[in-house]
Amino acid sequence: MRDPDEAEALFELLREQMLAEIESQAESLSGPLHGRVLSDRVMAAVARVPRHEFVPLDVRPFAYLNRALPIGFGKTVSQPFLAALMIDLLEVDDSHRVLEIGTGSGYHAALLAELGASVYTVELIPELVTQAASRLGYHNIAVRMGNGRLGWPEHAPYDRILVTAAAELIPGELLMRLTSGGRIVLPAGIPGQQQLLSVERTRDGRLHMNAVLGVHFAALDEDESLHGSG
Repeated sequence: MRDPDEAEALFELLREQMLAEIESQAESLSGPLHGRVLSDRVMAAVARVPRHEFVPLDVRPFAYLNRALPIGFGKTVSQPFLAALMIDLLEVDDSHRVLEIGTGSGYHAALLAELGASVYTVELIPELVTQAASRLGYHNIAVRMGNGRLGWPEHAPYDRILVTAAAELIPGELLMRLTSGGRIVLPAGIPGQQQLLSVERTRDGRLHMNAVLGVHFAALDEDESLHGSG
């Protein structure tokens, strides 16, 4: 068995390699991303969060590969590049109240918390709720089990909303929970034609939508709650 200190040193090295791969992928997609560079704040948050603690033991050796990994129950933790990009698009600061739909392993929530946001995260699968709640030792994260389409009404409205599963259409219930000047980032569209969207509610109440990148997320069935990677 590997010495714990040696394992942590190895994970640190692999995390540095992962960060380099994320930055490289962002540069290679500078066209679709319109020259967007991932912010230093987001990259620092990714560097601080130990991704290996957010995946099952049997896939921990692969925790710092730049790809989605299974977390059980047919769900995955998102590819690190996409996790970083989605959170970067939110432009979160420590004054924001953030709703996350699809807690999954808790990885996205941890990144948001590292940026100082107050995070309210909702997950449908009871076992994932329990696991995420036990590993998220942040004072600024609250986790609950519930229907993602409805969000967490008691704490609405939200400055930012992050959705980690793809619906064909943006759920109107979530748009109603968004503040004036707020933003929602989510994948949407039919399988094979999904786009990562950034939608902002302007001060006059209008919605401004930007299609950022073609993506492939687990599709949302019409009779299911929103739940997916996290």
